[in-house]
Amino acid sequence: MNSLKTEIIKKLSVIKYPGFNRDIVSFGIVKDIIIDNQDSVKILLSINTNNEDHKQQIKESILSLINKEYNFKNILIDYIEDVSSEKNNKLDIKNIIAVASCKGGVGKSTVSLNLACELSKKYKVGLLDLDIYGPSLPTMIGDFHQPNMEDNQIIPIEKFGIKFMSFGFINNENSPAIWRGPMVARMTKQFFDNVSWGELDYLIVDLPPGTGDIQLTLVQSIALTGAIIVTTPQDLSLVDVRKGSDMFQKVNVPLLGVVENMSNYTIEGLIQGIDDYNGVSIKINDKTIHSISDNGTFSISIDIFKGLGGKSESERLNIPLLGSLVIDSNLSTSADKGLPYVLNYSDLYNIKEFTKIANAIAF
Repeated sequence: MNSLKTEIIKKLSVIKYPGFNRDIVSFGIVKDIIIDNQDSVKILLSINTNNEDHKQQIKESILSLINKEYNFKNILIDYIEDVSSEKNNKLDIKNIIAVASCKGGVGKSTVSLNLACELSKKYKVGLLDLDIYGPSLPTMIGDFHQPNMEDNQIIPIEKFGIKFMSFGFINNENSPAIWRGPMVARMTKQFFDNVSWGELDYLIVDLPPGTGDIQLTLVQSIALTGAIIVTTPQDLSLVDVRKGSDMFQKVNVPLLGVVENMSNYTIEGLIQGIDDYNGVSIKINDKTIHSISDNGTFSISIDIFKGLGGKSESERLNIPLLGSLVIDSNLSTSADKGLPYVLNYSDLYNIKEFTKIANAIAF
């Protein structure tokens, strides 16, 4: 009987979660399979989403596969309440998504803010900056005032149609935080228990580097919908990033996909002083440009950071590469000015990538 159960689980692993390249088994959706004398089978599922269309698609796909592969007289597919949802019983938040990487400086905060802003065009969204030692959110949204308190609850800062919270709002003197593990854990928990988030479709959580107290407190006390892993192309980044990816897998947090930041840099130029560009070529570093337009303009994409990159990590984890962001000075300029990139520009390559990432994770 156990061999049949194992066989069925293997068969179910071909069914993808709607909109993802990852299957429902690796996502942890299949909780149990109960077989009764090979006449009846009951498949118990658990999924942390309110999207009834996705639930129905999964159910129909399972029914179709089981009917095709087996001769059970009765097939029952049912959704059960995941016990981890008890962690969020005080929160009216449909989806909590962590943006993480063990490596510092890969652009987690940039991805978190712009992803939140992109999602806010269709949904109710909050953004929590959990980097207690180096909070950057106040600078990135251009707001440094302390939040108000009501009934012993912190009221999030609201701007751009998003609810924001960060230790940087509370520690507005910008003094260094010198805290031990238990204090960090308490502060992390208070950002959920004592912040009046209200009703949200998505709460994006920007995590600090590493796999320490903040990460462990988060996964122990909050039922995460999933995590997004951010990396840059070079192998040195991937060495650390893999530690963060593996941590989430060990604590059964679904990995939604990988975002590669700083993928490459595009140089655009203009040749002047000649009339005929036939036979003209330009060499920049180790790349040669042969295609020059009739008006003398050209462009070339340069891989500044060499390495296996996000594609390698997505393939290792069998999760999608959600997007690849190129180096664009407008990203850093927007952050310095407190104006989110996706709300400040349009028709740029990275804008389309952020839209693609947001659409890919929308449950």
